Amino acid sequence: MTTISPSPLSALSGPAPLRPELPRMAPAGPAFTERLGDAINGLAEKQAQASGAAKAYELGERQDLAGVMIEQQVASLGFQLTLNVRNRALTAYRDIMNMSV
Repeated sequence: MTTISPSPLSALSGPAPLRPELPRMAPAGPAFTERLGDAINGLAEKQAQASGAAKAYELGERQDLAGVMIEQQVASLGFQLTLNVRNRALTAYRDIMNMSV
């Protein structure tokens, strides 16, 4: 008696998907909005520290003028960086909106 082996085609259950499903992964870190908010809050904190240091120097509570100037410069550079990032984002937005489809 001869045993009939199953056809290799019977193992196929149907057409294979064109793109296999990839597992959904949760974001590894904080979202962009959280990072942006943290950066803006950090900038506000640096500006408040610089303002407080200047006020303390004017009132004579602090004698370190170089430290006050450094804090002022850190706050100024942070503000300039934030302003430049904002301007670049607005320019990119305008460029995208002016693209013809």
